Amino acid sequence: MSITTLQLPIAGMSCAACAARIEKQLNKLSGVEAAVSFANESASVSLADGTGVDEVIAAIAKTGFQVRRESVELAISGMTCAACAARVEKVLSRLPGVSASVNFATERAQVTWIAGLSDRASLLQAVAKAGYQAEAAAEAPDQAERHAAHYRRELAWFVFSAALTLPFLAEMAAMLFGHHGLLPRDWQLWLATPVQFIVGWRFYRGAWHALKGGGANMDVLVALGTSMAWLLSAAVTLWDLEGQHVYFEASAAVITLVLLGKLLEARAKGKTSAAIEELIRLAPKTARVERGGELIEVAVDSLALGDIVVVRHGESLPVDGEVVDGAAALDESMLTGESLPVTKTLGDKVYAATRNQDGMLKIRATGVGGATQLAEIVRLVAAAQGSKAPIQQLADRISGVFVPAVVSISAATFLLSAWMLGDWSQALIHAVAVLVIACPCALGLATPTAVMVGVGNGARRGVLFRNAGALEMASKVDVLLVDKTGTLTEGRPKLVGLHACRVGEDELLRLAASVEAGSEHPLARAVLEGGQARGLALLPVSGFSAEVGRGVAARIEGVGRVRVGVPAWIGEEAVTQAASLQAAGHTVIAVEADGGLLGLLSLADKIRPSSAAAVAALKRMGVEVLMLTGDNPATAASIAAEAGISQYRAEVRPEDKAAEVARWQKQGKVVAMLGDGVNDAPALAAADVSLAMGAGSDVAIETADITLMHGDLNHAVDAMRLSRATLRKIRQNLGFAFVYNALGIPLAALGMLNPVIAGAAMAASSVSVVSNSLLLRRWR
Repeated sequence: MSITTLQLPIAGMSCAACAARIEKQLNKLSGVEAAVSFANESASVSLADGTGVDEVIAAIAKTGFQVRRESVELAISGMTCAACAARVEKVLSRLPGVSASVNFATERAQVTWIAGLSDRASLLQAVAKAGYQAEAAAEAPDQAERHAAHYRRELAWFVFSAALTLPFLAEMAAMLFGHHGLLPRDWQLWLATPVQFIVGWRFYRGAWHALKGGGANMDVLVALGTSMAWLLSAAVTLWDLEGQHVYFEASAAVITLVLLGKLLEARAKGKTSAAIEELIRLAPKTARVERGGELIEVAVDSLALGDIVVVRHGESLPVDGEVVDGAAALDESMLTGESLPVTKTLGDKVYAATRNQDGMLKIRATGVGGATQLAEIVRLVAAAQGSKAPIQQLADRISGVFVPAVVSISAATFLLSAWMLGDWSQALIHAVAVLVIACPCALGLATPTAVMVGVGNGARRGVLFRNAGALEMASKVDVLLVDKTGTLTEGRPKLVGLHACRVGEDELLRLAASVEAGSEHPLARAVLEGGQARGLALLPVSGFSAEVGRGVAARIEGVGRVRVGVPAWIGEEAVTQAASLQAAGHTVIAVEADGGLLGLLSLADKIRPSSAAAVAALKRMGVEVLMLTGDNPATAASIAAEAGISQYRAEVRPEDKAAEVARWQKQGKVVAMLGDGVNDAPALAAADVSLAMGAGSDVAIETADITLMHGDLNHAVDAMRLSRATLRKIRQNLGFAFVYNALGIPLAALGMLNPVIAGAAMAASSVSVVSNSLLLRRWR
């Protein structure tokens, strides 16, 4: 019995007891001997034959820890159809501890693996062994440059092939009128042979690598079909067989038409990634920066954090930063999708690639190069475009068996046609037509091209999809749960009233502001701004604590422990006094010190002007809208009525929001959650699809499937509409690809399509699918 020893890195251990617990759990497995080191944060595991790595990983996870995984995006070249992508994905996924997803349209592979079981070199080696080339995407040439170079190569090969094939047009035209032999057979042989073996060498090479790896792809179909036509014609020509037709025009024309299809496909695929290229082009290449008391122009790449950058009228911002001097109106539409300019003054945050429409700014750089919001958006969009939608699974499964099935149908066509027609050469042409018309490319391109265009379109309008799964799921939403503050409302509540009991109003506000200084809640900001407006100095506090959904507390010298929060948390007296204020639609905060109520603070948060229209639009789309808020019932009722929402829940805590998601899911509904705060994170994580406001907390954005860069409920409507439009395109593409093959293959088998027409149809099918996806760019 052989023993395999693995070294697995483990994340999350906090002490030696953790290591002991993992070791105990692993040694319970049959055929496993493990020693876990807390110091090295790794497990040395010996496996006997028959014991899988998956069992070991599952046991570690059951103990509450994770085996550390690494990931890389690979740029794959040499793929000619969806079957190639399926082949590369299969080869990578066979490696120990590796999970891979290959996208034919983007020519990218997203690969994760367990550190210690595989490495980047083994991934590249596996791809090369399968007959393709791979390199880390970060090290690959710029995608636009790569697309342009690929298009130029395809164009050169097509021109060469078309020049040799052009004389056959005269031969084909003569054949339509019943005349054969316009071009001497020897001439046809000399013209067709370079097309077959020089231009067509790519198909032989691709077919060889596919078959050597135990798979089959479009290259197999093209190489087999054209070779059969050329060999028959060459035999007739060289042996001077009388009474036999030659089909050099078929083999040459098919190869030329396939190249034309690839040329048009390369051009169209380049357009599907235009969204990323447009975003990248928005960033300026140079910046004016203050150094040594002088204003100099430098390359953006040389900027550092803390640099003071000057942006004049009409220029784009080169960095993320904070305004230190000046005022200007910035066009932030590339980030938020909002066309109206936003005024920026001292202390405001600004972002790279936004355009200064009026005024001049001095900015202190807080994000440069790859650390800007634009760079993060580019990464998000690229990752989303490269991911796979669940709807693609059917096409992937079919692509895996498509080519062997077509070869079998072609062989059956050849035998049956020869038997029924008594003409072996005609039977061969029928079989060639079957091979040539079959197109797995259309199936492979149907979903990813639509996803690429849809995700890019969303990015241009301030709607960022984390992955293709989120894009698909957003089209199926039945119920949208919406947080109130910062989502339906502007999220900038203002202090509108002070109601002191045992202290003066200024003292009440000073105590509340001092405690709230440790919180990032929108209500806390409103209290602090109210204190600043009155010129109140904050008091030092100690022992700060927060109870999510309730309030905050801290100790202030000379006063004692002060609590600031919802009236129900403070006590019955606070609840009674707050009732009349809440009935007027105000949010009320109570302040208490050592058991005595000091007073109440009234705050009001205006509803966004667009919220009611967005809710109405969602209802027309068949989406139920339910408002969730930690605010009191009276305020919740007032806001819900303004927004046109009939269902709402008030005084809910974060766990209550997650429970509400689960309640609707148990009813068989697809549930979306839209929020912007830390307290929304549990519900965002539980929802089928989650949306976060781009102006919200980092936790909310990190948890969400879709980020709305502009704080507007209308962008949630846009996300769902775009999702539905994209899914319609995917279904149209898949439907076309299935119908094309379902009709084309039988017609070719029955002799109703000659190989040249079949080749043209095959080339047109892929181009049609990509062109249909590009129509999504018109979506508004």
